[in-house]
Amino acid sequence: MVGIIVVFPSKDNAVKIRNLLVRFGMDVTGVCTTGAKALQYADDAGEGIVVCGYKMKDMMYTELREYLPKYFDMLLMASPEKWEGNCLDGVVCLSMPLKVYDLMNTLEAMLKAMDQRRRKRKADRKKRSPRQQEVIGRAKELLMKRNHMTEDEAHRYLQKCSMESGTDMAETAEMALSVMAE
Repeated sequence: MVGIIVVFPSKDNAVKIRNLLVRFGMDVTGVCTTGAKALQYADDAGEGIVVCGYKMKDMMYTELREYLPKYFDMLLMASPEKWEGNCLDGVVCLSMPLKVYDLMNTLEAMLKAMDQRRRKRKADRKKRSPRQQEVIGRAKELLMKRNHMTEDEAHRYLQKCSMESGTDMAETAEMALSVMAE
């Protein structure tokens, strides 16, 4: 779940930003004044965006960025003098004073980019190595030849066996090949 965490040293400012985000349909996971509390929220959320000022009650934004989990980005709202014109990796900077329009567009763009990265990670996990593809292909060919199945039927059969045994399809194909070879 993607969480938006709002962190400002002034609780009033943090609540105002949260109310603004909620009014525009964004899901805010937490509002706090310290980096430590933001890190707790981040651990619970798994991935998301921290919207913050350059300084919290207990740390600077650079420290918070360093301690944030891997799948978190940061939206820094501060005057350009505070971030010196160059942002850290994983940090998007908005100049203060800012317009609501700029804040919303920036957050929407960050959420879209995060969604694309999540989809890419998911697609990368599904990719099989050439060796795994070869094993699955040989198992399907053998099933098609011996059991007079179509390629789709052989594929569905391997999928079904894989799901029932709780193993990867390539592992199931290897087991099928070893059983059919006997």
